[in-house]
Amino acid sequence: MIARAGRARRRTCGMLALMETIGDRIKATLRLVPPGRAVSYGAVAALAGAPNGARTVARILHSSAAAEGLPWWRVVRADGGIALRRGYGFEEQEARLVDEGVEVGRDGRVDLGRYGWDGAR
Repeated sequence: MIARAGRARRRTCGMLALMETIGDRIKATLRLVPPGRAVSYGAVAALAGAPNGARTVARILHSSAAAEGLPWWRVVRADGGIALRRGYGFEEQEARLVDEGVEVGRDGRVDLGRYGWDGAR
């Protein structure tokens, strides 16, 4: 029984190390998004090497954006929409995007064809 627990513990530690690596890559990718551009959660994940990691991007932004100075306002849904609800951060994200020259439509969407970032510097 002890041997099994040891193996399970090692596997878990390996998974945690992998998650830290993915988190670090996501944070590094977020830091590269230039002012005046927007990117989707899924695109950040794909650029960071986690093609199905859109929710991971959202979790990292929720837990780390303020403490680590991540540009959370540049991340939108795949359809260009601001994911935050009105009264719960929508207005701040909209204002920050507009301050950087990004147009936000009345429907709360950014034209990713015009303002989207594809990972190129």
